Amino acid sequence: MPDKILTTKALTAVLDARRARGERIVFTNGCFDLLHVGHTRYLQEAKKLGDCLVVGLNSDASVRAIKPQGRPLVPQSHRAEVLAALACVDHVVTFDEPEPRNLIAAVQPDVLVKGGDWPIDQIVGREIVQARGGQVVTIPLVPGVSTTSLVRRIKSLP
Repeated sequence: MPDKILTTKALTAVLDARRARGERIVFTNGCFDLLHVGHTRYLQEAKKLGDCLVVGLNSDASVRAIKPQGRPLVPQSHRAEVLAALACVDHVVTFDEPEPRNLIAAVQPDVLVKGGDWPIDQIVGREIVQARGGQVVTIPLVPGVSTTSLVRRIKSLP
């Protein structure tokens, strides 16, 4: 499992070798704080779009910049390990910026995937992927399932 969690530099070398074998690289990103069934279904669907699924994981600092106070609930090393344990995930790489544009430019995926709550024209990095002839895909969300709803539910417990 730890061999699935890579630095950007190590990942790009691994992906070069996979591309040389003709593999199609799929990339998605997110915080994946409190992994839930919506996440696992999403990642399984993303994997079906290619041969190698790379998950860009927001670092703790990145999550603090884009999410409400108190997040992330789970530290990045734990979130990375849980993602790497999923059979559908081939590689996990952490990024510090609020948006994954630089990581997408480094990875150069054939397919960029986001949840259905993202309009295609607002997906960060889409122009990088499309300029190479790649595909940008959205996957429908599982209704009523989110980390935010889980946090609300936990806070309401006695």
